[in-house]
Amino acid sequence: MLDQYDELVTIDDLCQILSIGYNAAYMLLRTHQINAFKIGRVWKIPKKAVENYILSQSRLI
Repeated sequence: MLDQYDELVTIDDLCQILSIGYNAAYMLLRTHQINAFKIGRVWKIPKKAVENYILSQSRLI
């Protein structure tokens, strides 16, 4: 599904994958709906966390 992305995706990638804006993406990260972590000021988002979020929102798991 997300084969073209590295194991860690960026905010830009997350916005593109989910077709959402920056505000919505940061809200998902701040509310821990998508598991991620920060190194300094940069969010690191595991691709698996994005996949899990998509599956949970589509109620496939």
